[in-house]
Amino acid sequence: MNSDIEALKETIRQELPHLLRSDPYFRDYVYELTRQEYANRVETQDRFHEILEEMRRDREEQSRKWEEQSRKWDEQTRKSVEQDKKWAENVKRWEEQDKKWAENVKRWEEQDKKWEEHVKRWHEQDKRWGEQAQKWLEQRRESEAWHREFERVHEEIMAIARKHDRTIGALGARWGTQSEAAFRNALAGILEENFGVQVLRVNEYDDQGVVFGRPEQVELDIIITNGLLVICELKSSVDKAGMYAFERKARFYESRHNRKADRLIVISPMIDAKAQKVADRLGIITYSDSVEVKNL
Repeated sequence: MNSDIEALKETIRQELPHLLRSDPYFRDYVYELTRQEYANRVETQDRFHEILEEMRRDREEQSRKWEEQSRKWDEQTRKSVEQDKKWAENVKRWEEQDKKWAENVKRWEEQDKKWEEHVKRWHEQDKRWGEQAQKWLEQRRESEAWHREFERVHEEIMAIARKHDRTIGALGARWGTQSEAAFRNALAGILEENFGVQVLRVNEYDDQGVVFGRPEQVELDIIITNGLLVICELKSSVDKAGMYAFERKARFYESRHNRKADRLIVISPMIDAKAQKVADRLGIITYSDSVEVKNL
């Protein structure tokens, strides 16, 4: 039974394509039997158009997505190009920095080498300076010892000198007044013998204290020759104060005797530089030796 059915099926499969092509009635019959199992042409066409429309929409959506992806890709590509450009610039800067760094490293190495040489020389100099400082210290100690000895000897010499000064000063004080008078008398004698003038010693009392600020005896030398009145100071030495005192004594004499002196002269081998300036300012003529007095 089963074999017969199978044989029948096989026969139908073999003959069916021919019968459908050659027998229209048989084809319609088969169509009526099987049309419930598949769609007709209209439905198929509608379904086909729907599929096409879906495919079109899918294609458009895919195109849109592709365009969007392309735009994003282009944007990404542009950014990538910019990044590549920036990266290239950064690489260039890094290469320049590496070059500069290498140059700096080279300079630092050279400086380190020079520094080591300087340090070496400084160490040598420190060593020499240490030796020199030791010598200076020894010399300073010797110098301090010498200065202490010098100060001791100098103090002894100064003590002796002060003692001698006191002795000589005491002798000078006793001899000074006598030598000043002797010097004045010698100068007066030279003037009278060589120039034929008369030297008078005037001793008058200043009761108003004009000369010395208090009443005191005023001594002056007066030279009278050919009717001229010359007031003179004959001293072994004259300082600034002595020159002012002489000028006051001369003016005192002029006021007392109501007569203007023709000349004021000072004869002394030792006239202080400051006293000379005072004499020049006051119009006092100075001579360092009585022999220089030729024309009064």
